[in-house]
Amino acid sequence: QLQLVESGGGLVQPGGSLRLSCVVSGFTLEYYAIGWFRQAPGKGRERVSCIGVSDNTVYEDSVKGRFTISRDNAKNTVYLQMNSLKPEDTAVYYCAAAYLAYLCDITRQYNYWGQGTLVNVSE
Repeated sequence: QLQLVESGGGLVQPGGSLRLSCVVSGFTLEYYAIGWFRQAPGKGRERVSCIGVSDNTVYEDSVKGRFTISRDNAKNTVYLQMNSLKPEDTAVYYCAAAYLAYLCDITRQYNYWGQGTLVNVSE
């Protein structure tokens, strides 16, 4: 059974940092692109970043220079390092998997999703 579990969310002050983890099980991570998505209260889901099977990465403009995505296939884990956090980064963050996706920025190819972890950036 394919499963993705996010962790690492929490409450942080503006300017602070968090590292999100997405641990996968039931499949071989190296064959999958992983995307990080978020959904803020009252808003639609948006892609934050993704990493393809060839380790190519994509970032949305709003997080470029602040967020870094990486993967450790041996640990079946993808990370999202988030620095210089802003109140507008507050959202539930989800990771998702897409099989053999070299172009990781095509959202419709993500078939497997985690349950999400809440990030709250507030004073």
